[in-house]
Amino acid sequence: MAENLDEGLVRGVTARLPRRAMMCGVSVASAAAALGAIGGTARAADAGPFPLHPKWRFVFVNHVTSNPFFVPTQYGIHDACALLGCTYQWTGSEISDVAQMVNAMNAAIAAKADGIAVAIVDPTGFNAPTARALEAGIPVFSYNADAPPGSPNKRLAYIGQDLFLSGEMMGERIVKLVGKGDVALFIATPGQLNLQPRVDGAIAAIKKSGAPIKATVIATDPSVNVGLSKIRAYYLGHPGVKGMFGTSGGDTENVGTVMQEYDLPKKGAHGGGFDLLPKSLQAVHDGYLDFVIDQQPYLQGFYTVMEMFAFKVSGGLVGPANINTGLKFVVKGSVSPYLTTKTRYEGSSAEAQIVPRSGPIAG
Repeated sequence: MAENLDEGLVRGVTARLPRRAMMCGVSVASAAAALGAIGGTARAADAGPFPLHPKWRFVFVNHVTSNPFFVPTQYGIHDACALLGCTYQWTGSEISDVAQMVNAMNAAIAAKADGIAVAIVDPTGFNAPTARALEAGIPVFSYNADAPPGSPNKRLAYIGQDLFLSGEMMGERIVKLVGKGDVALFIATPGQLNLQPRVDGAIAAIKKSGAPIKATVIATDPSVNVGLSKIRAYYLGHPGVKGMFGTSGGDTENVGTVMQEYDLPKKGAHGGGFDLLPKSLQAVHDGYLDFVIDQQPYLQGFYTVMEMFAFKVSGGLVGPANINTGLKFVVKGSVSPYLTTKTRYEGSSAEAQIVPRSGPIAG
C-alpha cells in the first residue's frame, strides 16, 4: 500500500527509509483515498516569508521505488516538505514497469494532487498522463530521468543530472585511463532514459577522441545478482579487456566486484561508473575502481519540491527552470569522507545533522 509521509507518520517512516523504500503500483481509488486524507493549512519554516497556504500534496512517481539509490532523494523530499509545510507520496514501480508508473500518475490526477514529479524513463509512455495532468491544472516536473530532446512531452522542468554530458565526461575519463584497447560499457536497461544517454555520451566522446579504443555495449539486468553473473561472464570471455564501466549503480558495484575477484588492476585493466553505493566506494578506496560519479540524489528530491512549491505559491509566475544537479568524480584521493561520514544527504543515516568540515573547498 502507498504511504503518505506526514506529521505523526514522519518519524516512523523516515526511520525505515534506509531499509526499504515503498511500493509497486497503486490503484486510483487507494491513492485517491490516501491523498484525500490529508488537509489543512501550513506556514513555511515557522513564520517564514510565505503566507498561510494549503498543505500542498506532491506525488513522486519513481521507476525503482525500493532502490537504495533513492533513499537520499526521499530524505531530500521529506526535508523540503517539512521546511515548506507540504506533504508527499512516494509511489510508482519497483521494477521499471511503465504501466505501473502511469497507473500511479493517473491515481494522482484523480486525487487532485497539487503537483506530480515523475522519472521519465520511457520516450513516449508518459506523454499522455503528463498532458492529462496539465489539462487538469496539475504541474508536472521530471526528475532523475527526462524526456528526450524534441519530445512532445510538456513537463514543466527537469531536475537531475545532464545524463548525456555525464556520459561524455565518463568517456573522456575512459580515454585518459585506457588509451587503447577494448572496453565494455554495461547497461542494465538498454533504451531507458535514465541510462541510455550515458552510454550514448560515452560512445560519442570515445569516437571524438580518435583513440584506438573499441567500446562494446553489454546489456546486463536490473537484478544485481543477474547483472553480476553477466559482467563476470563477459570478463571470462574477454580476459584481455582494458576497461569495464557501469552506467548504473548496480552495474558499477558489480564491475568493482569482478575487478577485485580477478585482481584486474594488476593486469592493466581499469573500471568505474556511477553512484555512491557503499561497495563501489570501497572499491574506489581499495583501488579496484578508478572512479564513481556522484549525481547528488538528495538534491533531485529537495530541488524538485522547491520548484513545485514556488510554482504553487506564485500561481505559476516563478519558474519553472531546469536544474542540473551536477556531476562529481569521486576518486581514491577524495573517497574517504564518503566512507567515514554517515549522513541523510548521502542516504547512509536517518539523522538530521550539520556535517562539519574544515580546510579549503576544492573548485
